[in-house]
Amino acid sequence: MTSPIVRFAPSPTGRLHVGNVRTALINWLFAKGQGGKFILRIDDTDVERSTKENEDALKVDLEWLGLVWADTFNQSDRFAQYDAAAEKLRGMGLLYPCYETADELDRKRKIALSRGRPPVYDRAALELTDADKAKLEAEGRKPHWRFKLSGERVEWNDLVRGPQSIDTSSLSDPILIREDGSYLYTLPSVVDDIEAGITHVVRGEDHVTNSGAQIEIFKALGGTAPDMAHTPLLIGADGQGLSKRLGSLSMGELRAQGYEPMSICSLLAKIGTSDNVEARGSLDELVAEFDFGKIGRSPARFDEAELKGLNAAILHALPFDTVKDRLAAVDPRAADEAFWTVVRENCSLLPEVAGWVDTVFGDITPLVDDEDKEFVATAATLLPDGELTGETWSQWTNAVKAETGRKGRGLFMTLRKALTGQEHGPDMGAILPLIGRERALKRLGG
Repeated sequence: MTSPIVRFAPSPTGRLHVGNVRTALINWLFAKGQGGKFILRIDDTDVERSTKENEDALKVDLEWLGLVWADTFNQSDRFAQYDAAAEKLRGMGLLYPCYETADELDRKRKIALSRGRPPVYDRAALELTDADKAKLEAEGRKPHWRFKLSGERVEWNDLVRGPQSIDTSSLSDPILIREDGSYLYTLPSVVDDIEAGITHVVRGEDHVTNSGAQIEIFKALGGTAPDMAHTPLLIGADGQGLSKRLGSLSMGELRAQGYEPMSICSLLAKIGTSDNVEARGSLDELVAEFDFGKIGRSPARFDEAELKGLNAAILHALPFDTVKDRLAAVDPRAADEAFWTVVRENCSLLPEVAGWVDTVFGDITPLVDDEDKEFVATAATLLPDGELTGETWSQWTNAVKAETGRKGRGLFMTLRKALTGQEHGPDMGAILPLIGRERALKRLGG
């Protein structure tokens, strides 16, 4: 195999979400693993809905994830190339004007279905004479332009789905140019893929039928169709589509919640494959393990609970030096190595350390039941003198047990609740020295 050249082609009409990122990631892992090139193409031919703000945001998201591109360009800078390709297709008789309105096309589809026929465009526009066209345009109608398919079978060996075959006679001739002269995705994508030398198109399986038509456009324009890989789409943990929840699953939102980039990449690289879904420490590990042959045909199930679990595993392994500045941004008191070492096992997301800062250093409300007040007061008198260390908790609870006769949950949970105001948390032997003598005695009422 020659070094592959792939592209990720988001539209800057919204923010990147997990579905977009999975496509970008698969392209990136494949290219890196084969010593190839990953291109970022900004599909902004929809100039009214595309924004610079969204373009900048998606670039920030990709860089945050580590999916850096070798080259990038905007389709909005290339209308002259698309116009030239369209003119070439017109000259070949493969791009023809159609004047039906949306309502008329819808009526045709309904009639075809009612007669048991597939709702394929009937090519009535090909029968129009020049006089017919002039009359329609005099009425104020503007044409949309369709690509004339061959009616033959298009075949390719898909890197995920295996041998594929599309009978183009069963498809409507695709619209390439709208009535207002704007381009749909299909033609600009082919023109750009030819010029950029794209060797592999990797995208969702919802584009399989599009690929049949696009392969014919590649040939018509004198290009070679890239190899294709169509991956199953994402579904939620409940088996339903993610479309209604994509806002909450945008990279900006996940980053704001405190997710680590590698937890997102680890999950998206492994779901829907034969590999176990496990946290990875680097993109290089994911590159080494990537193989199209591992991708299954069933929808890939995205589970936020699974993502949080992976995030926790990655977070727990992060050395203090790598998170020091981020901890300081949460709370300056959190930028302490001993504190991080103690509390990280109880955080799934880094911002959760804020709660433990309050628990350790703040003014808490001890949880002491009325029947335990005397016990807690006695325990306060038994707290060992001097600096509290990692041995203090064991020494102290042994002394309290000997003095009061309490043991088990009645001893340990009661003291935990009094000292932290919580029933769960880090090992008390580790957290007690962080709380310190003065705060401990205050919380114990001593």
